[in-house]
Amino acid sequence: MKITFPHLGNTYLAAKALFDGLGIECIVPPFSSNEALELGSKFSPEEMCLPYKIMMGNYLQSIDLGADTIIIPGSCGPCRFGEYCELQMNALKKLGHDLTFIVVDSPFDIGKEEFLNRLSNITGNSPLGKAQKIRALKVAYNVIELIEKIESKAHYLTGFEVTKGEFKRLLKECTLNASKASSPSQMVNILKEYKNKINEIPINKHKSPVKIAIIGEIYTIIEPFSNLYIEDKLMDYGVATKRMLTPSWWIKDTALRPLKLNSIDIRRASREYLPYYIGGHARECIGEVLLAEKENFDGAIQIFPMGCMPEIVSKSILTAISNDKDFPIMTLIVDEMTGEAGYITRIEAFVDMLERRKNNVLYGS
Repeated sequence: MKITFPHLGNTYLAAKALFDGLGIECIVPPFSSNEALELGSKFSPEEMCLPYKIMMGNYLQSIDLGADTIIIPGSCGPCRFGEYCELQMNALKKLGHDLTFIVVDSPFDIGKEEFLNRLSNITGNSPLGKAQKIRALKVAYNVIELIEKIESKAHYLTGFEVTKGEFKRLLKECTLNASKASSPSQMVNILKEYKNKINEIPINKHKSPVKIAIIGEIYTIIEPFSNLYIEDKLMDYGVATKRMLTPSWWIKDTALRPLKLNSIDIRRASREYLPYYIGGHARECIGEVLLAEKENFDGAIQIFPMGCMPEIVSKSILTAISNDKDFPIMTLIVDEMTGEAGYITRIEAFVDMLERRKNNVLYGS
C-alpha cells in the first residue's frame, strides 16, 4: 500500500506523522498549484466546484509518484462533497488507474461496524500492535492541534507585531522544519519548540489593528491555494484574522454531533438567523460571523467555491446580518477562472474601508 490524500492546509503534517507512525508508506502530493488545478480540471465535469478539481489534481500527481490508495474524509450530508469519492473513483478508472479509495465517514452515519472496517483497511497494512497504532493516532492528533495553535496565534497576533513580518516568517519556518522531521516524535518536538518561539516575538498590545473573521466553505478557507493565500495577504497588510473552522474542529464536531454537544457556541449564535443545518457549513458560517461581531471584530470575509449551494444560502442571510448589525461582510467566490489582480484589489479596498471606519470611531470624525 502506498497511500495518499488531498491537501488541506497543514493537515499533510498530521497525515505524514500518522502514516510514518503506523509504518505505512505515504506519498504526500505536491502542494496545490496551478499545475494541479489545470490537471484536475481537465478530468473533471465542468460544473463541479473548485475543491473537486484541485483534489483531482492532487490525486493524479500522487499517482505519478506511485500512490495506489487514496484516503479522504466523507460527508453524508446534503452537499456534493459526499459524492466526490464515487465520481473521482469512476473518473480515475476511466483513465486506467485501479485505485483503492478509503472514505472516512462518521461512524454515526455509516455505522460502527462499517467505520471500523474502513479503518482496518488502513491499519491492517501496519506491522504494529494495537497499542502502538493508538499511540500513532494520538501523536498525529497532537501534531494537528499544535500546528493549528501556532497558525491561529500567528494570524491573529500579526496585527500587534512590533517588527513587520515576524509572525509570517516564523510560521513558514515552522511548517518547513516540521515537514523535514525524520519521525513523528521529532515533528511534535519541533512544533512544541515553535509554539514557545511564537510567544517570544514582541508585540505591541496598545495597537488597534483591523480584525477580520474568515468564514465560509471549509475547504476554501483552509486550503490556501484555493483562496489565493488570503491569510498570508492579510498578514502582509497587518490585519489580525481569526478562522474557527479547522481540521481538529471538524474532528471534534463530527464526534460530538450525535450527542448534540458539537459547536454549542456556533449553534447558539446562529439560532436567530439560521437554526437548522442545511448542508455544508452554512450554519457555521452564520454562527461565526455573529460571534465575530460580538467579539468586536471589524468585519468578515466569506469565501466559497462557485456553485456551492449551502454558502449561496449563507450569503443571502449574511446580507441581512450585515444590515442589522452594521457589520461589514465581503464575499469572495472562487473558481479556476478567478483573477488574482481583481481579487487582491477587492481585499485591499475592503481592508482600507475597515481602517477608515475604525479610525472614525476611534477619533470621532
